Amino acid sequence: METIMIILLALVMLAAALATIHMKNMISAILAAGVVSLFASVLYLLMAAPDVAMTEAAIGAGLSTVIFLLAFKKTRDEEVENG
Repeated sequence: METIMIILLALVMLAAALATIHMKNMISAILAAGVVSLFASVLYLLMAAPDVAMTEAAIGAGLSTVIFLLAFKKTRDEEVENG
């Protein structure tokens, strides 16, 4: 059962990664990349690495996604000002 869950998570991560590459909307691509990190943290938890899972969830899915969104907003604001 656990092997099936690991395979399903890996497939969802692959689909989200491919969606990230092909999306035209930058915010959707950033959120899809965050989903990849979130599912990676669940995958680490299933593989008995809770410390790595917590770090991936906090840094990979949480902080990195927020930083990317803030950077995108900042560059968009600069673009409008200089427009």
